[in-house]
Amino acid sequence: MDRSENTSTANESTSSKTSTLGVEEAREKAKTVSSQIYDMIGIKEGRVTEPGPGIAPCEEDPEHLYSTVHPWSLYDVPEGELRDGFQRLKENLPEQGWKIVEYGPNNSKTKTLELTADSKTEPFSLNAELWVSSATAGTEKDPKILVNVASGCFRAPKGTALDQEF
Repeated sequence: MDRSENTSTANESTSSKTSTLGVEEAREKAKTVSSQIYDMIGIKEGRVTEPGPGIAPCEEDPEHLYSTVHPWSLYDVPEGELRDGFQRLKENLPEQGWKIVEYGPNNSKTKTLELTADSKTEPFSLNAELWVSSATAGTEKDPKILVNVASGCFRAPKGTALDQEF
């Protein structure tokens, strides 16, 4: 099935007040945020893709600034459960300190249902897509919820060789 690539991005506002954080600590923060998202979806019997969070350089200063990225998906459950889980995510995000900034069919040919939210307390954003059968998508052969958790930029501690961390 032909789906367009997700072009949503995380909180990208970087200022001189960028927090200094070790790479492993940032990865752990991203894991924690992803776990909270998973809990909000509320599907425990599905399978989740690996690996864990990675890091990417920030354009403003790629030698010193980086962000975390944690793409994962939840799959191997019936489409109805995926739809219910996506709805739970939408309902739970505001209660858990997130602001939904976009919700609805995306611009892909299949008009995939998409949700983008920013955390009000942490420098993280979330983009989620519901890949299930529909009138515009046809029969989905691999139904899933795709999730991408991304952070704003962090400053690496002095002496960190970011080029060895990617």
